Amino acid sequence: MQILKAKTTLIFSIICLVTSNLFGQGDDSTVVKNPNAVQAKYGSKGFEFTTNDNRFKLQIQSRLQFRFATPSDQDPQTFDDYSEDYESVFKINRARFKVGGHAFQPWLKYYWEYDVSQSNLLDFRLMIEKWEWLNFKVGQWKVEFTRERFISSGKQQMVDRSILNRVFTVDRQQGIEVYGRLKGDGIADFNYWIGTFTGTGLGNGSNDDSHLMYFARGQWNFLGREVKFEGNDVDISEKPAGIIAVATVSNRSPYTRFSSGGGGSLPGFENGDDGQYRVNQLNIETAFVYKGFSWQSELHQKEITDRLSNASPEILHGYYGQAGYFFNQLIGWWPKPLELAARHAGYFPDRGASDRIQHETSLAANWFFAGHKNKLTMEISRFDAEDLNFDYQEQWRFRIQWDISI
Repeated sequence: MQILKAKTTLIFSIICLVTSNLFGQGDDSTVVKNPNAVQAKYGSKGFEFTTNDNRFKLQIQSRLQFRFATPSDQDPQTFDDYSEDYESVFKINRARFKVGGHAFQPWLKYYWEYDVSQSNLLDFRLMIEKWEWLNFKVGQWKVEFTRERFISSGKQQMVDRSILNRVFTVDRQQGIEVYGRLKGDGIADFNYWIGTFTGTGLGNGSNDDSHLMYFARGQWNFLGREVKFEGNDVDISEKPAGIIAVATVSNRSPYTRFSSGGGGSLPGFENGDDGQYRVNQLNIETAFVYKGFSWQSELHQKEITDRLSNASPEILHGYYGQAGYFFNQLIGWWPKPLELAARHAGYFPDRGASDRIQHETSLAANWFFAGHKNKLTMEISRFDAEDLNFDYQEQWRFRIQWDISI
């Protein structure tokens, strides 16, 4: 009987040990956790599942964006747009599903993003980020050419991007990139990005000819701290951070603009033949955050050469400046979740015609229920356009948007 009890006790102990290892439970001082057991939690990037040895991590998040706009949700691009009859809209503007994490090693990272409403795979990429100064990325993503475009639509300060975005964004491309941070002492702090892409836009894994898109960006973190790719200082930075960046891109393709729909054409440029348009772009960018105040700006130049005609290159340029502030940092009774922001942008369709210009001026109020993961934005904008051959045109627009990530 005693032998039977001893065997039973031994078997029970073995069962307890095995199940404890399998499910990662038990006292860490006496039981070695199964490295394949998974820990689950909800974090900044949604639901997270991580193995005990941290070799694998899976992050899952969904995001919805509801928007009402009147008289229209579209930015006017030409003079004809100002005289069109518009209708107010209410829509699910974005519905995204995001998956990210790392595999095999914490420095081998992956990410993909799917647009549910448009049934479109937006991002898919692998990143090797073992060293701070030297990282690699391959796949499809938004090229880091402009801060305004690279900032996620869920982390913007205004309801949406400025009138410059449609003209100057490089948007999503497929390719490979090397990037990193060269962090020295004090102001000797720099970031760099160098990449080559197919240059034919989202969803196109092949180039139209033998000429690829080439991209480079250099960024000086002149206060020794980076400014995150976000539109606000929602974290209320205790120390100031600022950047000055210069980015350039060169491409030959049938397209003169890009968007989340792929390659397209600016007004006055037909969709061309393979390699018809040589497009060279330059962007000078600044950003700054400190104690609830945020600032960002861009200054663009874009040269378009039609290689099948003898016409001179068209040169487009534009600018914007944007600032926001949580006034509770200055006024005691001001609601802590409320931020006010403003933006002014100017676009010159042809630098050779100084009498042609378009402006946008927008004011916005943000209420952060849970940071960028749950916020309400209200915005009013004024657009105007001037041209020697047309009368002065103007238009007002009101929008309200709820953005929530789960």
